Amino acid sequence: MWYGCISHKLICLFFTAHSNDYFFLKAKGMNCLHTSVPTIVHRDLKSPNLLVDNNWNVKVCDFGLSRLKHSTFLSSKSTAGTPEWMAPEVLRNEQSNEKCDVYSFGVILWELATLRMPWSGMNPMQVVGAVGFQDRRLDIPKEVDPLVARIIYECWQKDPNLRPSFSQLTSALKTVQRLVTPSQQETQSPPVHQEISVNSTP
Repeated sequence: MWYGCISHKLICLFFTAHSNDYFFLKAKGMNCLHTSVPTIVHRDLKSPNLLVDNNWNVKVCDFGLSRLKHSTFLSSKSTAGTPEWMAPEVLRNEQSNEKCDVYSFGVILWELATLRMPWSGMNPMQVVGAVGFQDRRLDIPKEVDPLVARIIYECWQKDPNLRPSFSQLTSALKTVQRLVTPSQQETQSPPVHQEISVNSTP
């Protein structure tokens, strides 16, 4: 079975038809890692480390920087990784946990929603300074679906404890999936405004 890096799929613009399924399947896969015992933290989650096959099944790859979390925080504070997708606490070489993967997931959602590369035009050291020490975030265009924009915003919370879990993200994205691809019966009814909560508790 053929697998291709998701960055190549960005170029092919397949997201217009499959992005919502991709959001959901990716969150579901990461939820399996984070709910394992002990918790598996990927630490280098980015679009090039996500593969899709001909049936749009998503696989997370490259676990070279992953760690097992045996206590509240990871024992390793290495800043190895790709700054464009890394959480601010990791860029500052501070203690981190599985919520650093949630931040990275938000960057991937931003990529798929905007069809742009994160922090284009900046070198890695500039990204470290902007995200890790100036508390900057990627701009979310107003054209992005408000529900998806809200999920991205929650993933980028400065306090890792305020970021949602992947279990919460899976539920939220399933709701987005239903709203974007309604059944025939639902399409005959007027749209109803719906809020999606993805806030987590510390």
